[in-house]
Amino acid sequence: MISVAEALEKLFDLAKPLDSEEVPLLDAMGRVLASDVKARRTQPPFSASAMDGYAVRGRDVKVGATFTLIGESAAGHAFAGKVPEGHAVRIFTGAPMPEGTDHVVIQEDTARDGDTITLTEKLEFDSNVRPAGGDFHEGDTLGAPRILGAADIALLAAMNIARVPVVRRPEVAIIATGDELVQPGETPAPDQIIASNNYGIAARLTQFGARVRLLPIAKDTESALRQTLLLAKGADLVITIGGASVGDYDLVGRVAEDMGLERAFYKIAMRPGKPLMAGRIDGATMIGLPGNPVSAMVCNEIFIIPYLRAVLGLGTSPVPRQIATLAAPIGANGPREHYMRGTLARGRVTVADNQDSSLLSVLAASNCLVVRAPRDPARAEGEEVEIITI
Repeated sequence: MISVAEALEKLFDLAKPLDSEEVPLLDAMGRVLASDVKARRTQPPFSASAMDGYAVRGRDVKVGATFTLIGESAAGHAFAGKVPEGHAVRIFTGAPMPEGTDHVVIQEDTARDGDTITLTEKLEFDSNVRPAGGDFHEGDTLGAPRILGAADIALLAAMNIARVPVVRRPEVAIIATGDELVQPGETPAPDQIIASNNYGIAARLTQFGARVRLLPIAKDTESALRQTLLLAKGADLVITIGGASVGDYDLVGRVAEDMGLERAFYKIAMRPGKPLMAGRIDGATMIGLPGNPVSAMVCNEIFIIPYLRAVLGLGTSPVPRQIATLAAPIGANGPREHYMRGTLARGRVTVADNQDSSLLSVLAASNCLVVRAPRDPARAEGEEVEIITI
């Protein structure tokens, strides 16, 4: 068995960066920016008013000063011409500053009589002007790689970027294996269960941005497994669930190797998730997950998500960890790194009593994994532990 850290390093060695494509701006949300993008204009492209009020020369601003109004400037409708000394232009938020002005007196600080305004004793001396280029300038860069969020989309729009270079979505084929499995909605025989791991992992990877193909359940025969693996052709990543252990019906490794799998590793010193396998097959990375539901879901978080981040160009690093305080004592850990289901609330974490790797209800009720090093001693209430949020 190898450690979790060693397995991750071997997975990162298998990661081949994906190519890029251009998509319309509205389709770029959640995608990974593939290359730097330069602004095609300056924002704002002119000095603009930050308030509703009157545009004047700043050096003339003092209590009691009077100005004669000669026009107005509104958003999309600039004042044409230069403003002489002693004159003002009515101006609205976002409107261009007229030539000859550099200060906006807010309307609450004035008294108006026809076309004359007088600055009152409430006068504030802020200029209330947004300078040209105060946000960004033409040629400024939005750097890659980054997962594009709503604020990035707004920024790209303001930069006048209509099409965005993004990393292609990874194609992931997921294969659940086992005669005991039937699809949700079907009626299982007395000795069968409903397939769940493939649906949970598909949902998580879709959430992360992958294009997921959920392939038919592979029965426990070499011919059935071979046929289903052939259906995965063209995927960047092939995930099998179950059948990677050493039982008589655990056929994944043997069949995959017969089909050309170059195995990178097998078995991890972790709990849950020991029978994990990975390698390259037919141009794709293949990861064989354990069949127990929690084992599969935990391994998905610890290994597959970091692997996808690597192929998307987001770096090669483990899932980030945080520090939390134990809300109750826990016993000593065994010889494998343990990822215990727990609930984090206000900085304190409660470890679930039952850590059986088949219990999806416990996983669904958890929002974090408490990470225990091999042979970690018993911990008292109030001690700090490392956690991974899920």
